[in-house]
Amino acid sequence: MSVDGRRHIRIARPSRDLAATERFWCGGLGLSVVWRTGGGAPPGGHDLLMLGWSDADWHLELAHEPGRPVEPRPTEEDLLVIYLDGPVPDDLVARLEQHGGTAVPSPDPYWNEWGVTVEDPDGYRLVLCRRGWSNR
Repeated sequence: MSVDGRRHIRIARPSRDLAATERFWCGGLGLSVVWRTGGGAPPGGHDLLMLGWSDADWHLELAHEPGRPVEPRPTEEDLLVIYLDGPVPDDLVARLEQHGGTAVPSPDPYWNEWGVTVEDPDGYRLVLCRRGWSNR
């Protein structure tokens, strides 16, 4: 087996509140629930919520351990960037805010010039970038 660009990527993060996180990422951004635990983690276990798009080669895994919660510790530079290759729709930003997000300025002027940064309920940052992605 080789490690290459065709492998699926999982981005795993702790969450304080999986319901609030789901509202933001699903109701706000439009991700779908890929998988979740049935609720109520077993002793020493995690409640898990996996979110993504069916055609994406990545997904978010959000975890909460009720008996020993891990406090998320995102910095201003913990970014998930989505390259839109076009304008950032105002209605998308409004929907993200209506679903628990907060539009914030970035400490990096690049992201302020080329996109919009929105914090999720755990403080992780989503950047919607007007530029397109090219691996050239």
